[in-house]
Parts: sequence; C-alpha cells; structure tokens
Amino acid sequence: MSADPADARFADGAARLSGQAALLLGWTPETFWTATPEEFATVLAAFAPVEAGGIDRAGLNAMMERDCDG
Repeated sequence: MSADPADARFADGAARLSGQAALLLGWTPETFWTATPEEFATVLAAFAPVEAGGIDRAGLNAMMERDCDG
C-alpha cells in the first residue's frame, strides 16, 4: 500500500513550521503541537512590519508649506 501524497505534504509542512517556531519563537515541539493555527498565526503576525499609510499630494503640499526652510 502506497502512502497518500497529502500525508507526505502535511508531514513536510508541519516539520518545517515546527522548526520555524523553534527558531523564531523558542517554542518546544509540545508548544507548537498544542497551539492552534490561529494562535501560531497571531504570534507570527507580530514579526510583520506595521503598514504605514501613504501620503497623497495634498499631504505632501501641506508638509512643504509647514517647512521653515522652504
């Protein structure tokens, strides 16, 4: 009987994520396996840079008007 390819993909992905959790977060395998996917994603989201809002032309013009060095 051959193994299901989906099982192999799951095992490979789980091993990779478990290793990343250990390296990035200091998690033990037990901590990784007891965490929910949402908990894991929430903790990893803390590593993402905060997205800053862009500036439009009106905002740039207002900044330039306030600049004393003009």
